[in-house]
Amino acid sequence: MGIRSIRDLDLDKKRVLIRVDFNVPLDDAGTITDDTRIQGALPTIRYALEHHARVIIMSHLGRPKGEVIRSKSLVPVARKLSELLGASVSMAPNCVGDKVMGMVESLNPGEVLLLENLRFHVEEEQNNPGFAQRLAGLADVFINDAFATAHRAHASNVGICDYVDKSGAGFLMLREVDIISKVLESPKRPMAAVIGGAKISGKLEVIENMVERVDKILIGGGMAFTFVHALGQETGESLVEEGLVQKAIEIMEKAKENHTRFYLPVDCICALGPKEDAGLCTKTIQEIPEGLMGLDIGPASLKLFSEALDGCSTIVWNGPMGVFESDAFANGTLGMAEYVAASKALTIVGGGDTDAALHRSGLIDQVDFVSTAGGAFLEMLGGKVLPGVRVLENQEGL
Repeated sequence: MGIRSIRDLDLDKKRVLIRVDFNVPLDDAGTITDDTRIQGALPTIRYALEHHARVIIMSHLGRPKGEVIRSKSLVPVARKLSELLGASVSMAPNCVGDKVMGMVESLNPGEVLLLENLRFHVEEEQNNPGFAQRLAGLADVFINDAFATAHRAHASNVGICDYVDKSGAGFLMLREVDIISKVLESPKRPMAAVIGGAKISGKLEVIENMVERVDKILIGGGMAFTFVHALGQETGESLVEEGLVQKAIEIMEKAKENHTRFYLPVDCICALGPKEDAGLCTKTIQEIPEGLMGLDIGPASLKLFSEALDGCSTIVWNGPMGVFESDAFANGTLGMAEYVAASKALTIVGGGDTDAALHRSGLIDQVDFVSTAGGAFLEMLGGKVLPGVRVLENQEGL
């Protein structure tokens, strides 16, 4: 893709406005519990500072829906960013307005200002042109390094590009787009996709797209039971999306037409419900007792999936194999994490739950690439051109 890089732009003494994704988890005391997303943006921020830019950073945090909510303030992020950069980061009281403009104008080369939560303004998610223009007024150069928001057309990542002369992508954005594009366009084969999670509905386009691109597709998690039900088997009280049973049949037929090997669990861990382990047992997929739910893939399924992945050169994984938040139903997901981490294949993982499972397993550093995104990762795998990426393509004028 012809996306302009931050390396292509003159940053010297310029006001460089960087859109990042600092939507980090906070505990009740306002302490950041996982700074992965902040760490991911550091190379771009440091590059701008090393090239004598006056750096302004903007992000959202949570979903305040246009209201100023103290618990959604980016003040804790400013403290953490200062710590990670080893330099002072000033905190703006807002993301637009005269006071913010004054703080931007007083910045010296090599200094950093963090704007307050973009989503304190309802105009951000509306991609409001006036709001986008006000943000653009803070910048000589706009850099988008927030791949995780690239599937949304908001003022801070899409609208702003109509009002800035020079724009480009940061290193995190470039890496995410490059790796996912290569997986879709020229993967090392055999290639396998492992898709899990609760529902097919959230990943329908991904599954349909990947069925045509991969050599093997493995379906786990709650979504597997819609496919199992489509094969005419009883699923007890397991999650089944009745409205997508026909679509599940079509997907399996498409896999057959494309000579894509399609794997479903052969056994599962059952119980009365995800929040209790009453009735806990392991059953074959055809023998889920009435009244019980399948809540994790079983040991035979994990063995089957592991053997199916043996010899693959590329593995893409999105979505847990069960309700891994509960210890009783975590073995499938953690076992998959162990296999993927140990694989000699190129391993690419995306999605918040899958990321969380890898962190829990302690194996995240052994995976080749972990996407910072959930929705954007899925939509790009589903074959969509993301608005936040498209707007950076073929920018004119350096």
